[in-house]
Amino acid sequence: TKKSVEEDVFIPLYPRSTVEDKSSLRSKFQERRFWSAVKLLSNVVRWDGIVQEDKIRDLGLSKLLNRYLLLNILNTPLGPDNIEKCNKVVACLPERWFQDLKGGSTLPELLNFSQHLLQ
Repeated sequence: TKKSVEEDVFIPLYPRSTVEDKSSLRSKFQERRFWSAVKLLSNVVRWDGIVQEDKIRDLGLSKLLNRYLLLNILNTPLGPDNIEKCNKVVACLPERWFQDLKGGSTLPELLNFSQHLLQ
């Protein structure tokens, strides 16, 4: 799994003007790569409770979410597509990771993602 996250994930970043046309090949390719990475995130966090939590959070959040997915989300114009992407990422996260947090706080690895959600 670590090798997949480090070597197989590739989400190209094109200028917004290039991907705003949803029918363009670049836009379609970028979207396919994004959703493949979300699927990998979902698979990585399913190991929670089997593999050490810090390893799962490092792979899933520090490397996959913050290194690849968040850049794409931030490059997506605000609107329904951005909301859908954020919802899918949130749906991947185990509820158990948030049980002991106090109101208004989040996991350190989710700080940037949380700030985006607040905007």
